[in-house]
Amino acid sequence: MITPYTMKQAKKFGVMIKVSKDPSKKLDVFKNGVKVASIGQRGAKDYGMYLVEKGEKYANERRRLYRIRHDGEQRKVGSQGWWAWHLLW
Repeated sequence: MITPYTMKQAKKFGVMIKVSKDPSKKLDVFKNGVKVASIGQRGAKDYGMYLVEKGEKYANERRRLYRIRHDGEQRKVGSQGWWAWHLLW
């Protein structure tokens, strides 16, 4: 499921996203038509899903906890962790 939040983030970063062909991943990220990453654990929720299902307060808490668990992954620009941090969370 691609949420409005994730679509907005993809537009902000100038990339296109599609449901991943990798059965373990949620999304494939494309820049200029070239796949640059597969991100997100298939079946796991992300910030956009929490926003839709539980509201902003709950989603913000889940985001805070995600960012504590995954701190450091966002530092390598263009990595899977970087894309997940910016598109999903």
